Amino acid sequence: MAHHLRYSLVQGKFAICRLAAHAAIPACALHPRYFSSVVRTDNELSIVCAEEFVPLDLKADRGWRCFRLEGPISFSETGVLSSFIRPLSENAIPIFVISTFDTDYVLIKAEFVEKALAVLRTAGHEQIAKSI
Repeated sequence: MAHHLRYSLVQGKFAICRLAAHAAIPACALHPRYFSSVVRTDNELSIVCAEEFVPLDLKADRGWRCFRLEGPISFSETGVLSSFIRPLSENAIPIFVISTFDTDYVLIKAEFVEKALAVLRTAGHEQIAKSI
């Protein structure tokens, strides 16, 4: 079953940062007013946060925009995220995905945003806010 989703474009640009697994969480990841994600594994500490707060000496891939799917999305629903990212993949738009308890966030490089908006519209997904 195809899902037709509603989403918002989160304000600002984001960076995906990589630190050593044992590193302390830097202040750039802790800003209370901006979207951020912190994931620690035995191999690395990955952080997604507002690009403007990331120190220049931190290993980071910058220039990402963030699409927030309207949630909450039930854990029992299947195919929700794939229905959103499949048209992006079919149009060679690279993504980075973060899931939370309530919803999913899809990061897309800034240079692909206009193409992504058109592709998502054609696929039946609805942008509900230009920037939140």
